[in-house]
Amino acid sequence: MTVQKIPRRLIRAIAVIVVILSIIGIAVVIRRSLTLAGVIKPFVHPKYGAFDNGFQGNKVLTFVHIIPGALFMILAPLQFVPGIRSRHLWFHRLSGRILVVLGLIIGIAALIMSFKTNIGGPTETAATVLFAIIFLFSLIKGFYHIRRHEIAPHREWMIRMFAIGFAVATVRPIVGMFFAFSRLSPHQFFGIAFWIGFTLHLIVAEVWINYTRKRNVPIIP
Repeated sequence: MTVQKIPRRLIRAIAVIVVILSIIGIAVVIRRSLTLAGVIKPFVHPKYGAFDNGFQGNKVLTFVHIIPGALFMILAPLQFVPGIRSRHLWFHRLSGRILVVLGLIIGIAALIMSFKTNIGGPTETAATVLFAIIFLFSLIKGFYHIRRHEIAPHREWMIRMFAIGFAVATVRPIVGMFFAFSRLSPHQFFGIAFWIGFTLHLIVAEVWINYTRKRNVPIIP
């Protein structure tokens, strides 16, 4: 069966986007950590005030969520680097096991935070609960398949998990666009922003899975 190569420009473009999203995610974690630690003052919007006080009231829970989240942003992209999988399989497997633990912590904490720290009310809670469940399900399915040495489905479920995990970073610029171009308050548009970000990432994940499946991309175990 003929293997059709993926254009290098496409791979490079995806790599750049992933790096940018990683930087956004890590920057958000750093800012939130410094705020919760009292190093910098909480953000107060000139019009809407301090709308994210829920994090201040749930510091431990927030740290449990965001610190593993930062590690996730660093380790997850490395799982998809062919050179690491082929030349340093031990690292791929070790970081994969670490990511499973991190993912479980992140997903469970996200479920709890959906009801304690949300800004956008029921709309945001519905989005974060649904996609946290999909994230955890994809993680567990990916782990299940690799334990059975089923590489192809393992890869596909991990792509879904990866996409949802990184959607949090995409939500940030979407929120910024709402601030810049919308008259809605954060309580009104945060939920919409989460739905847009998560749904967009899941669609892109399915498109990529289907695209690479059709090209019979070789999978290195």
